Amino acid sequence: MASKVSCLYVLTVVCWASALWYLSITRPTSSYTGSKPFSHLTVARKNLTFGNIRTRPINPHSFEFIINEPNKCEKNIPFLVILISTTHKEFDARQAIRETWGDENNFKGIRIATVFLLGKNADPVLNQMVEQESQIFHDIIVEDFIDSYHNLTLKTLMGMRWVATFCSKAKYVMKTDSDIFVNMDNLIYKLLKPSTKPRRRYFTGYVINGGPIRDVRSKWYMPRDLYPDSNYPPFCSGTGYIFSADVAELIYKTSLHTRLLHLEDVYVGLCLRKLGIHPFQNSGFNHWKMAYSLCRYRRVITVHQISPEEMHRIWNDMSSKKHLRC
Repeated sequence: MASKVSCLYVLTVVCWASALWYLSITRPTSSYTGSKPFSHLTVARKNLTFGNIRTRPINPHSFEFIINEPNKCEKNIPFLVILISTTHKEFDARQAIRETWGDENNFKGIRIATVFLLGKNADPVLNQMVEQESQIFHDIIVEDFIDSYHNLTLKTLMGMRWVATFCSKAKYVMKTDSDIFVNMDNLIYKLLKPSTKPRRRYFTGYVINGGPIRDVRSKWYMPRDLYPDSNYPPFCSGTGYIFSADVAELIYKTSLHTRLLHLEDVYVGLCLRKLGIHPFQNSGFNHWKMAYSLCRYRRVITVHQISPEEMHRIWNDMSSKKHLRC
């Protein structure tokens, strides 16, 4: 079995490299035509029965799972589910995470489930490559919205929906991005503390108190007609935040009646305000890049803008020097 998986992995890497070269050199940018490149897949679905919704949804999230892992949490309930927002071409980043901090077998006696979140790409070749990757690693979920920056909110809501539907008995959930390094020792043992009673209605990360940017040239531009207020509610940077698993269903249900915003972290903050849940500030979550030093990285939980090569190097150095004091 191990040799079979190894061969499949090598084949996947080769196919990814060939496909990405082919797309970048020989193919023009294609447009989505409305066909379903995954139509031959068996779509694993489960009817959502979130009760007590008395008004008609304004944001029904009427997307279907194209790739799903509905049984990932059935046999062994996770202590922590890690939802990682990624894009189709980031195979190297996903593989680096699988081999470093996102390895589900890093902690004996503590079950971790790592899941990568994607939408549907306009190019069927990339969709097929992700499908093949999913068949090897069984850690990818995809819904049939177009994967784009402006659909990041949909991607996070997909993750919330998945946890609420297929992994609701987990204790905690982390949402992060594929260019983030996570100090799992600090996250597990210093923040979440498996030996203590799990918290409820809990949400923490790097809390931002700010307002909308009205400059149309900005990546974070927010038009007045979409959000007229001058201040956002407190929200956690989307680069990494932690919440108790019960919050996943609460946010998903609230989103059905909350007008969508393309700024994912701001939107989650809006849902939290409606729920009366106040995010806790935690200085261990960094939404910027930090130069590596062993002692500095030992003090944090997340670091932003880390390449796959850096991820391996940092993980290997920290893992081999656990006996050293700072």
